[in-house]
Amino acid sequence: MELMNALEILKLSNLSKDWVDGVWDLEFTEVEALDAAIEDSITRNGSQGLEALYRCLLPYTNNAESSTAASDGLSQSVWTVLGDSGVSTRSLVALLAYFVVGARTRPDGFQPRLLSLHAASIYLLLLGTPGSVVNQVFQQVLFDACLALPAHCWPQSCGRKRKKECVKSSQAEGKRPRGQRREQEEVEVGEVGEVGEERIHFSPRDLLTIREAIVLLVRNLLRLLQTFPLKDKPQSADSCVQIFTELTDFEPVIGELEFNSKQALDEIKSVPELAYYGLALLCSPSHGDEKENVRRVFHSLLYVILMMRRGEGCKPTLLLPSQAVISSRDQALLFVCHLVGELKETALPFLRILLQHLCCQMVEKTDYRSHGAQAVSQLLDKMPGSDYASFIKWLFGYSTHSKVAYRLFALDVSVALLACPERQAEDSLGPEQAGLLSHRFLVQSLVFGRRSDASPTVRAHALTCLSRCLEMPSLNATRCVQELFSSTGVHTVLEGDGTDGSLRSQKTFRTLQFKTVDITGSDISYESKEAMSLLMRRVGDQKTIVRKSALQAIMSLMKHSVILLGQESLSVLSERCRDPALSVKKKAMQCLGELLHAHSHSRVVQRAWLRGLLPAIMDPESSVQDKALESLEQVVLSQVKKHSPSSWEDAGQKLCWDLLGLLCDDCQDLSRYFSKAFTVWSKQNKFTAAFITNLVSHMEAEHAAGAWLLLSRVAGSSPKLDYSKILDAWDRMVRLRNVTVTTSCHILSVLGDVCEHLNEDTRSRIVEDIMSLLRSLEMPLEVVGASVEALCRLGRAQAMRDTQYLNQHCGELVSLCETYLSTVILNEKGAQNLNEDLVVKHLYLLGVVSLHCPARVGKRTVLLVESVLSSSPEHTAGGQPEEPPASQPPASQPPASQPPASQPLFSQPLSQFHPSTLPSRVRAHAVLTLGKLCLQHEDLTQRYLPAFARELQLSADMAVRSNVALVMCDLCVRYTNMLERYLPNISACLQDNHPLVREQTVTMLTSLLQEEFVKWKGSLFFRFVTVLVDPEPAVSRLCEYCLVHLLLKKNPAMFSQHFIECIFHFNSYEKHKTYNKFSQTAREKARFSLRGSQNKDKRFRIYRFLLENFTDAQRFNITTKISHTVLACFVDGELALDAEGREVLSETLGVLSLKEMKLQALAAGRGEVDEQDDEQVALAKAVVQVAQKKVVSQVQKKVFIENMIPIIIALKSKLEQQRSPVLKDLMGYLQVTMQDYRSEVKELFAADEQLAAELEYNLKLYEKEQQDNMAASSLPRETQTRDSAASSLASPSRRLIQGAITTPRGPLPAQLSRLLSQSARRPPLRAADQQTSGPHRRLSAQESVSVPPKGSQCYRAFSTPHGNINDVTFGEGLSAIFSERRGGSSDREEESVLHLRSPEQRSPALRQWEVQSPLANRTKKVQ
Repeated sequence: MELMNALEILKLSNLSKDWVDGVWDLEFTEVEALDAAIEDSITRNGSQGLEALYRCLLPYTNNAESSTAASDGLSQSVWTVLGDSGVSTRSLVALLAYFVVGARTRPDGFQPRLLSLHAASIYLLLLGTPGSVVNQVFQQVLFDACLALPAHCWPQSCGRKRKKECVKSSQAEGKRPRGQRREQEEVEVGEVGEVGEERIHFSPRDLLTIREAIVLLVRNLLRLLQTFPLKDKPQSADSCVQIFTELTDFEPVIGELEFNSKQALDEIKSVPELAYYGLALLCSPSHGDEKENVRRVFHSLLYVILMMRRGEGCKPTLLLPSQAVISSRDQALLFVCHLVGELKETALPFLRILLQHLCCQMVEKTDYRSHGAQAVSQLLDKMPGSDYASFIKWLFGYSTHSKVAYRLFALDVSVALLACPERQAEDSLGPEQAGLLSHRFLVQSLVFGRRSDASPTVRAHALTCLSRCLEMPSLNATRCVQELFSSTGVHTVLEGDGTDGSLRSQKTFRTLQFKTVDITGSDISYESKEAMSLLMRRVGDQKTIVRKSALQAIMSLMKHSVILLGQESLSVLSERCRDPALSVKKKAMQCLGELLHAHSHSRVVQRAWLRGLLPAIMDPESSVQDKALESLEQVVLSQVKKHSPSSWEDAGQKLCWDLLGLLCDDCQDLSRYFSKAFTVWSKQNKFTAAFITNLVSHMEAEHAAGAWLLLSRVAGSSPKLDYSKILDAWDRMVRLRNVTVTTSCHILSVLGDVCEHLNEDTRSRIVEDIMSLLRSLEMPLEVVGASVEALCRLGRAQAMRDTQYLNQHCGELVSLCETYLSTVILNEKGAQNLNEDLVVKHLYLLGVVSLHCPARVGKRTVLLVESVLSSSPEHTAGGQPEEPPASQPPASQPPASQPPASQPLFSQPLSQFHPSTLPSRVRAHAVLTLGKLCLQHEDLTQRYLPAFARELQLSADMAVRSNVALVMCDLCVRYTNMLERYLPNISACLQDNHPLVREQTVTMLTSLLQEEFVKWKGSLFFRFVTVLVDPEPAVSRLCEYCLVHLLLKKNPAMFSQHFIECIFHFNSYEKHKTYNKFSQTAREKARFSLRGSQNKDKRFRIYRFLLENFTDAQRFNITTKISHTVLACFVDGELALDAEGREVLSETLGVLSLKEMKLQALAAGRGEVDEQDDEQVALAKAVVQVAQKKVVSQVQKKVFIENMIPIIIALKSKLEQQRSPVLKDLMGYLQVTMQDYRSEVKELFAADEQLAAELEYNLKLYEKEQQDNMAASSLPRETQTRDSAASSLASPSRRLIQGAITTPRGPLPAQLSRLLSQSARRPPLRAADQQTSGPHRRLSAQESVSVPPKGSQCYRAFSTPHGNINDVTFGEGLSAIFSERRGGSSDREEESVLHLRSPEQRSPALRQWEVQSPLANRTKKVQ
């Protein structure tokens, strides 16, 4: 009776037969509008009628199995009851379809959604009722519409932004409370109505009601799937999988999910749990082939694990990695693991496919890669050993794919797998598969194997992953890294890769194409050296991200004691604190800080930390300064606590005093930077009274030297000190004289700071003590200087005038020095009993005090010092005078400052004395003293400058030359005009025999140029840049740093202004009317000459360096300027084509052919995008770069046509007339230049058709030669690179321009792939990288997996990535990725490996071709 009453509410009898038939005829694709009166009567009470009908039909669902059916009066089926009551099943289904199918066409709101959900629940209930098939209740379209309702009816605005205008709900009554928030992928505006004009708002009660209706619908669907098979309905099965997958993130789940198939549906409360229950049901055989069901479910969960949302017919979109999205991903992983555990062998093939798709559809974003790697690791844990090994082998091939994102993700997966326990090999596994299970393979082949990847992003990430391996708690990963760098570790190489005598095999452990070897004959293995040297080279990589990762890797290796805390490795970290890139500087400082924290007791680490951090205090970047000051304050300043016997137990305090001790001992040269830090801190009021009190408590401790160092820096800006302790320390120093040199200087400095606060008697006593010390001169030079400085500061605190005080005390010291020096120099036997140290001290004291009392320095004193510098016998040969050292002064120079040009050398100062026999050290200090005297007297400077210049030229003592250069540079600051004519003498020291003099000269000239005391006049620039090719690497690096980071920033046009003249100057060509016209002596020309073919390498190194630091505008202008000022001069006959002219013209064309001359906007390809850049940023950069390249190319083409082509054609004609050998250089330049205009040769050279034809022909020859060279890459790579580098240096204009591919590619057709080689698939390695190849190089990634059989041809280098992965499944036209190779495969499958022959192995003899002359054959026939 209740069922009939519920059906009566639906007014089924009032439905017209035509309307019902129309619904069925259209197969439920469309539903016409229902009569308004009928619809109003049905919906008058909302969904109560449908809910009542659902309650009445529910008992009939399981009527056949219910034991209480008879007692409940349900012995008949629902279909019989409906038939007996005259209720049409077609009408009922049509009415339900009106609410379900028409839900999207009717006005949206709360009631329509609720009606649709309840109608769908009734329909699914009817489908589950026995007899539904006979009554044709199942309709595909209607069933799919029911499945789509949860997504349609649940408000999409939950958890999303709302519009300002909203439509009130039925229960809101004007209020707008927010519904429960649910994390979604995209931040949308909100849910709009049918027309998109209004927004519908739902109250919390509305949302709760809709959720209950959705839960009811899902439960009915699950009940239906338990009894209603979808074996013959694959489309419906797909729809079910899709809706269940969408419901997995419907709402958050409290607690952990439990996948229990025996759990009652009514006990499951959350929608995600119901969804996973449904996915498990769909994997049963009743719904089709079990394997197909598993494939379908795994495919749908793929995008949940990838944190993507898959749209209909569109590319999946990424979800924001929120907590809800990550939680859904974790639940999907748990369900997949549960399903694999339940189905076992059935699910394993599809688990492999799922893993492959996770890898192949991973995006190049750090967060997603990290979560994806963890997912792969978690799923791989469910694989048995053989399947695990098979996937690792596939992963290795995946790690060599052409896509950068693939190679990056392979590294992440390797690190995630290393965090898991290492698998033990089963007895059933072969040796090859067993080797793949080890962590050694992951570390050495997958992670470290990408260390030389073509992509800088991958190289950097490989080094970062290497560092992460060491941070793992797993000892296996750390041990595998140690094997790469240790001296006695076990290393793996390819069989047959080593040469006899260098490797001795022990076949005790065998893995996939591996053998265990023992490195003998050396303490450190070649491979550990190679690995470490590679890291050192990566520190100097061009890409910032690679340098940062290399620093992190080196730090981790030393932090975990994988490599020794060596001076070389630590110096790399220290030097990178001055890297040009800001991020690298900060990374180096961070690495040094971590290393200091891990090895706080190591003096080498402490020294490296100081040498890296302290110079950063004066870095140009303020952020670097702040970071350095912060670190120094944390390590040193904050650790100064009150002294106690237990202070040494505190690691922080001990480290602080150890560092201060180093600053007093080995690192005294850093005191300037340390003082700068205290200058900054004093302005910030860092030195509190408590700090001073704590510091003073350490003045008598065992680390008193460090305490005095700090006190000397803070005494001038600190509050009132305990002067008694300072005076007691001074008294002990004077009385005992057992204080170290550094501490003595610090005590004197503190006395100078606090002297204003001392009384008159105390100051007088200190002055007398200092004078007593200076009279005896028993202290070192450093203390002498500090004593004089303290004496002068005490004088400023006296009541008397400074001049009177200084003349009194300093004058006394001048007289003392004069008396002593006269007894040594003027006495005939004075030099026999010479005390060298005492003479040096008197000279040093004289120079220091003379600065404070110049009036007390007499002529006798000057002559005494001058006599020390008199010429030694070896200066002149046979007493013949030599030419004056300085070049002729300019005409504007005042005559008073010019000695006569004809004045002989022996008539100049110092020549009236007998040759000096004093030691070099004494003469070197005499130079400094005389220089200090000259600073106070201009007439002395004018007199002795020629003598100084002569010493630079003739002196054989390095110390003398160094000090003379120093004095002349100091005098240049005070007497700039007077020193201008002697700059050639100073710059001549840039080619001194001793590297220390060259290094010091570079530093001093840089300082003068920065302060503009010296200008780039004459030959100074060309002499300076010759230091770039200095034989001492440290000197050349210093010159490079000074030019680029100091001088070029001050004068950006410096290089371009002097570039053309470099060509003439370095070739000693003086026939041009403008260039190379400054005067030089023959000696200077010979000293700085780079002329000749033997110096061509050096000249082009300078050209390349200058061009690398050009801007594109400068490159563009210099090309035009060269054509007008050089090439045009040869065309017009201003410059003759003689031997010298041909050399200059050939070199000019070679310079124009350099790749550095090409505009960067045209030469640069698509750069690597940092991991922080998203796809939109990368796309924007690519678009801007393409547009810029197009515009620049058009402008360059126009200038080339208007300016270059006429000159080139005329020059070619002239060279042809003279049959000049330079013609081939001109053609080489054209062939290089026309690579960018390959298809426009005839158009550009329309004025010279013969030249155009020759270029076309030559370009074709070059292309053919290029292909031949590619095919010849079977020779060792380092041999080819060395030969090609030599040829390019010998003749840059004639070298072959190879079209190197900067990114890996997929496989090419077989005919073409046989012509390609390693040099064509990868960019050419730098010279440093080429050294890593050889007979003992480290096992590469490709070698560790695939070794081709003998006789097979392979044309791919080891580190060149594989081609495209074309083996992916999930029913989208793809198949399994990298399937296992079957037996009987052809040799073509192994054509991806390039065999390299050891350089020690002799090349095979050339094949003898049996070729007979056709003429000989014809002769035989005639006979």
